[in-house]
Amino acid sequence: MSARAPHGADGTGPAEGPYYLFDIDGTLVDSSGLIVSVWRRVAAEFGADAEAILAVCHGRRDSEVVPMFFRPEDIPRVTVRIQELEAEGVGLLRPVPGAPELLGGLPAGRWATVTSGPSRLMTGRLGAVGLPVPEVLVAADHVRRGKPDPEGYLAAAAALGAGPGACVVVEDAPAGVAAGRAAGMYVIGLTTTHTAAQLAGADAVVASLTEVPGVAAARSGRA
Repeated sequence: MSARAPHGADGTGPAEGPYYLFDIDGTLVDSSGLIVSVWRRVAAEFGADAEAILAVCHGRRDSEVVPMFFRPEDIPRVTVRIQELEAEGVGLLRPVPGAPELLGGLPAGRWATVTSGPSRLMTGRLGAVGLPVPEVLVAADHVRRGKPDPEGYLAAAAALGAGPGACVVVEDAPAGVAAGRAAGMYVIGLTTTHTAAQLAGADAVVASLTEVPGVAAARSGRA
């Protein structure tokens, strides 16, 4: 992560628009096929309930999900196996529609990513689908507490020099929505992996990234 001085006395930033904080998996990178494949294979290999895992794993760190469903003695092997399968399945990744255009229109210092995945894996996924790696990327290995805790979003805002009120969070998972709201930020839910009902905790819910700038502008009175 890189730190920046605040752009305004109150840390809210200038009038160019909000600071955007994006989740990665399911929000910028379409990794749903890979995630489902990995968890199903690991569950089958180690005798766990794949459907139960898939019901809660999105937006959460593997280090928190694995102990919930696997025997303690299997945790090290499960963790290694997940990493192996994720590396093998990089060809299944795609950019979420609208992500290249949205990110391409944002100044470098106006957006960041906050992810539940490890930094090396997440930078690799962005690169694999041709998306830029932001100057500020807060990953699982940068925080003590993962989503739905707000630590990651607050850290990203601080690194950009922005107050929480100047930030718009874009998330596809309930855990991420809860994290953004707990951070005191405006949250837009994206229905790529969950239904609008499941993202009801968000301030607004959209079906496409193309809708995000308009929703953010309307929220700030610049529609």
